[in-house]
Amino acid sequence: MLYDFRPMPGQLDTDSLLLLHDALAELEEGFVKLPEPAMRSADPASLRRVLLEVAGRMRNNYPYYHPQYAGQMLKPPHAVARLAYALAMWINPNNHALDGGRASSAMEKEAVAGIASMFGWATHLGHLTSGGTMANLEALWVAGQLKPGSTVLASSQAHYTHGRISAVLKLPFEPIAADRDGRMDLAALEKRLQAGGVGIVVATLGTTAVGSVDPLPGILALRERYGFRLHADCAYGGYYALAGNLEAPARAAYDRLGEVDSIVIDPHKHGLQPYGCGCVLFRDPAVGTHYRHDSPYTYFSSKELHLGEISLECSRPGAAAVALWATQRLYPLTRGGEFAGMLEDCRAAALAFHARLADDPRFIAAFPPELDIVAWAMRAQDAADSSAKARATFERAANAGLHLALAELPVEFFGDPWGSGGTVTALRSVLMKPEHRGALPAIAKLLSESAG
Repeated sequence: MLYDFRPMPGQLDTDSLLLLHDALAELEEGFVKLPEPAMRSADPASLRRVLLEVAGRMRNNYPYYHPQYAGQMLKPPHAVARLAYALAMWINPNNHALDGGRASSAMEKEAVAGIASMFGWATHLGHLTSGGTMANLEALWVAGQLKPGSTVLASSQAHYTHGRISAVLKLPFEPIAADRDGRMDLAALEKRLQAGGVGIVVATLGTTAVGSVDPLPGILALRERYGFRLHADCAYGGYYALAGNLEAPARAAYDRLGEVDSIVIDPHKHGLQPYGCGCVLFRDPAVGTHYRHDSPYTYFSSKELHLGEISLECSRPGAAAVALWATQRLYPLTRGGEFAGMLEDCRAAALAFHARLADDPRFIAAFPPELDIVAWAMRAQDAADSSAKARATFERAANAGLHLALAELPVEFFGDPWGSGGTVTALRSVLMKPEHRGALPAIAKLLSESAG
């Protein structure tokens, strides 16, 4: 299936700019009763000169939009998101107080409610953030308010910022070992819980290294026994709740996400949004009391809830909310829908790529991907030689136009073929564009030629 957000012939989509002109005319109609403002505009020649200079500088980038970029978590925003964001920038709303973003604040609430509904939450407290780091900070901050001074636990494969965030919040943090599939080890978690002092456990659904999904049903069972607060970091993998082609363990985890206390998801990853757009959700709206503060010059205009009253951030771009609302209007967040199909294509591409790697004697594929991230090591006499081969393959592939990523991963992810323990520098691909499915033969050919 082809999707209309692919770059058009000539690589970059420029035809959609015509739609922006029409939309701006429609927006301007809402303000025709105002007198013409006296505004200073830039000299067209100077503006052109600077913009062309910017374009020249921006050419010094990897082609993040292209399916042959299969390295880090970079995905082009949908055309509707780009255009809606740009349209909003002619007004530049601030979604801190309703005075600064009346329309965009309402759109943010509607868009966030749409995300919450993916997890079965009809009632919730939530808002957009600048990204997953800030969203996770808010979730752990609330958890720390409810369980002051208690220890935070997360998998050793969880995002590194959980340790940093805990340090900022002055909460003790301890990593829990992961199993050979990159998931939190339930036995290790229970052993630590038995020692006491734990108030918060972070479950990761979609680790950023290899896309593993922590065993949420088992963690929920332990919560019943030990009474900790449970936060789900779904910054990368959250939208896979909609996918219909997950294996049973991952499906079981996503099906019970509605039972956690808080969730973080990043629309700027799989949600087709520009950076930065994160989202934090709380199952119990009563946690909003912990945000309470007084700013009479900001919140005087309405008895309706201002988003700044439930956020640690103050100024936030209303344009991000407008872009997200428009995207969800075009692609509703429903199972079996077109957006869900895009995710299913990404996972299908990852499974097919993993199968190719497993059949090639030059590579040692890690475990099958749970989402859309694939990792593999180079077959060699030892881990050091494997790492050197991976780095050389990475460079040759980049020179040939295939952009991969390198990751330092536990050798047990590859069955520890050298019996050495420790880590190995492996190759990694994030196949998060639906176009990766159709581009897989070209990707595999370039990788084969680069591997030597």
